[in-house]
Amino acid sequence: MKRISIKTGRRIELVDITSRVQEMVKEKGVADGVCIVYVPHTTAGVTINEGADPSVARDMEVCLARLIPEKGDYKHLEGNSDAHMKATLAGSSQTIFVEDGRLVLGTWQAIYFCEFDGPRSREVLVKVIAG
Repeated sequence: MKRISIKTGRRIELVDITSRVQEMVKEKGVADGVCIVYVPHTTAGVTINEGADPSVARDMEVCLARLIPEKGDYKHLEGNSDAHMKATLAGSSQTIFVEDGRLVLGTWQAIYFCEFDGPRSREVLVKVIAG
């Protein structure tokens, strides 16, 4: 298992980690198998979406902020209930097939670390399994 360190700069921020995950697949030397990307945080997640146009990530950030506002009738004492809900929507892991030593992603797809309670220092765990 490998770790990716991420330092976010905004409360809600999607960070493209595709190239870093691909590098880990290359380092592992697995030709065919699966790659599991896991975020061990309750106020962050991971998703796959379009990576060719950066405005897509920005639009997702804006939409999630609108759908689940930071301030609301929340009871959680830390004041980050919205971040927990956004993280649940994004999910904590993604599984990506590996073929010929490459992540099997669609033409426009990218892997995004999703920060919902930043800015913070975070980590993403990556496990590449041959098979």
